[in-house]
Amino acid sequence: MKILLTGAAGFIGFHTARKLLAAGHEVVGLDNLNDYYDVSLKQARLEMLGRERGFRFVRLDLADEPAIARLFTEERFARVIHLAAQAGVRHSLKDPFSYVRSNITGTLTVLEGCRHNGVEHLVYASTSSVYGANTDMPFSPHRVASHPLSIYAATKRADELMAHSYAALFGLPSTGLRFFTVYGPWGRPDMALFLFARNILEGKPIDVYNNGNHKRDFTYVEDIAEGVVRACERIAQPDPAWSGDAPDPATSRAPYRLYNIGNRRPVELLRYIEVLEQCLGRKAQKRFLPLQPGDVPDTCADVEDLVRDVGYRPATPVEEGVRLFVDWFCEYYGYRR
Repeated sequence: MKILLTGAAGFIGFHTARKLLAAGHEVVGLDNLNDYYDVSLKQARLEMLGRERGFRFVRLDLADEPAIARLFTEERFARVIHLAAQAGVRHSLKDPFSYVRSNITGTLTVLEGCRHNGVEHLVYASTSSVYGANTDMPFSPHRVASHPLSIYAATKRADELMAHSYAALFGLPSTGLRFFTVYGPWGRPDMALFLFARNILEGKPIDVYNNGNHKRDFTYVEDIAEGVVRACERIAQPDPAWSGDAPDPATSRAPYRLYNIGNRRPVELLRYIEVLEQCLGRKAQKRFLPLQPGDVPDTCADVEDLVRDVGYRPATPVEEGVRLFVDWFCEYYGYRR
């Protein structure tokens, strides 16, 4: 199939593109290569993808409505995997307008492109952050997620609602995937594991928020990418049992689904740091700080729907995933352990 993959130069997009190409699909990768973080890292990912047969890169901004409309009309994609977004909970407190442009306007152009060009299935990235103030764990897509604690989370929840509107109004099959704390090789420089590794190797202290009293459902990036590809293969269908009297947020009478993708094994932040210290062979200098605005103390994913419908359960333990990240990080940046 010819598949549009937005955010192809990004962390998850890169790994997803590789899996799609390995499966024999034609992938048109779209990215605007913004400078939210080191553009050279994005270019390095694209350079690797460019060596693969079946990959083409298009540099466009999703908020450029006419250009995106032309792309959809010219290419006639069979399916779309929409991973492009302005990421980062804390940055959304500093520059909220960039999140609206990228995550809401950008998603709307994708929805319109799908609607007018016969796309069979739209799969898009959401986030565990939508659960916000919820404390009933494991987090389930069948429970309401209406109390986001950051602008980032609010924009991703808006994406879910817009996708449902298009599924209901125009019959566009759409599947939303709520990712849980993704980590691994080729990760973003603003993510905790990247920041921790760099500072430990350079002898600098690391910032440990909420005094280390976090638990996160850390999910290895290859597990995320596998879940994305499998979800893309399974076109969302209406739920015949859905009732407006007791509406299920994860399904609909429209062709619409929401899934969590997480490891279902929450790990304490201090244990995560301990594993990293073991892989690096060095101890961290820890600077304990309070819970940051927009953060939630703990996360844990209920993934039973994903297992049932696509036959896949993320399972990479942090001990293995962190080791693979450290191997890549030290080789890519030339650090000695």
